[in-house]
Amino acid sequence: MNYKFIALTIITILLASCSQSPDVNLISKHSIGLLTDSTQIKDLQLVFPNDSIVKLSESNEFTNTINDIEIYENSGKKLLTLTPKKTFDSTSTIKSIQIHGEHFKTAKGLNSKSTFKSIKDNYKISSIQNTLKNIMVSVNEINAFFTIDKDELPAELRFDMNLKIEAIQIPDEAKIKGFYMQWY
Repeated sequence: MNYKFIALTIITILLASCSQSPDVNLISKHSIGLLTDSTQIKDLQLVFPNDSIVKLSESNEFTNTINDIEIYENSGKKLLTLTPKKTFDSTSTIKSIQIHGEHFKTAKGLNSKSTFKSIKDNYKISSIQNTLKNIMVSVNEINAFFTIDKDELPAELRFDMNLKIEAIQIPDEAKIKGFYMQWY
């Protein structure tokens, strides 16, 4: 009698776990929803069946060829900008992603509308780079980096590109300007 109850309980648990679908808005080290670091360009329509996929191709004598792919909701809101590892190759995988849609979140709740406080409270900051107009905050734990506009920083940190900026100098309320993932 007890064996039947235990067997029935195990079967119920197995069936319940099989019916759970993956979170299509979860950002992890190797995926954003159903998009993974092994997804090929030719399979994007399967990953985003209800969204619009726009392939941008541009080349001129001053720049390399740009082969970005933008993903839009049907309402026209931009969700993601994807950069393939190889240009004009449908079997290529994704090299980098800019996350525009705020509904994409990490397991710790970080999204494109978060603040610096969300980054530092939830992740180990790997590095901070000082550029002309932004700072780049890298988090290797999730293969991500974030840009923060220097206008969000105190005045004494905005203009010297050689200045080493530490996490403690960045205000908690500094808004994320860009949320990027890199898959190597």
